[in-house]
Amino acid sequence: MPSADDTAHIWPKSRVLVTGGAGFIGSAIVWGLNRLGCTNILIADPASPAEKQRNTKSLHFADYLEPGDMLSRYSAGSLGKFDFIFHLGACSSTTETDTEYLRRNNYEFSRDLAELALATGARFVYASSAATYGAATTMDDTDPRNLEGLHPLNPYGHSKHMMDLHTWKQGWLDRIVGLKYFNVFGPNETYKGDMRSGVHWSLEQVKETGAIRLFKSCRADYQDGEQKRDFLYVKDAVAMTLYLASHRQANGIFNVGSGQAHTWNELARAVFAALGKTPRIDYVEMPETIRDKYQYFTQADIGKLRAAGYSQPITRFEDAVRDCVVNYLMPGKSLGGETAASAG
Repeated sequence: MPSADDTAHIWPKSRVLVTGGAGFIGSAIVWGLNRLGCTNILIADPASPAEKQRNTKSLHFADYLEPGDMLSRYSAGSLGKFDFIFHLGACSSTTETDTEYLRRNNYEFSRDLAELALATGARFVYASSAATYGAATTMDDTDPRNLEGLHPLNPYGHSKHMMDLHTWKQGWLDRIVGLKYFNVFGPNETYKGDMRSGVHWSLEQVKETGAIRLFKSCRADYQDGEQKRDFLYVKDAVAMTLYLASHRQANGIFNVGSGQAHTWNELARAVFAALGKTPRIDYVEMPETIRDKYQYFTQADIGKLRAAGYSQPITRFEDAVRDCVVNYLMPGKSLGGETAASAG
């Protein structure tokens, strides 16, 4: 989570734009900024779904606007100037098939906002995704030339990859920050439905059936439930993001992950442990529609992040799951402290 460092003094006097600021990682960034004394924040996010607004109930920010005309207003100067722009608003559905929608929302909007940020002197930080790596077994962020060799497995990953390629080809990577978020989990993602993290839907399954369902493996080199992901607690993702934003010598595309892959079986056992229950795992067939697009292994190489000076320890996986389940999901609290009951 955010902690004081040599740049902490900049936040209380900074004006910040957070697109997607009512969403999962976006609202967590606002929470992190608040903890560092920053409240002069403009959130840009659609007002619906209404459930998403619960994420902002206990946060402190200056204003909230719909993103529809944001670019034109920013370009015309009516939004004023920003010291930092965190662009976290996007379609995050890995099953979305409307490629034109993804292109407009995840690439073109991001490209145009980056151009405006650079023209106005704002520090620009945008969300990419580990989905851009596709089936690659080496997830190395050190050389941007490697971008051309990546082949995302779904339209969502491709739309994010388009932005990464554009930033490199335009020569922007010495001035902005792109973040390849791995499998981030935590509170504030209830509104995401089927796109919620494994911790969320695992807890829901335990409540409903007493068991957690995991996909069987379709590959001989992986046992059922032994497919691996680099799971990252959102509090760690916030700390990494704010560190890179505030250290202007840290530019380029960075992996944002734990650096340690864990199996789905480990995740399920961690959820059961947080609940004080004996694990019960059922393995189900993987849908044919995703079999050829399924990532069996993701693990962030975070050497570049560490080389940039980020030295904070990363929350132990089991401890992160426990904190998420016990302190947020079970009592129904958002990261800012709002509960479902008090949110109405």
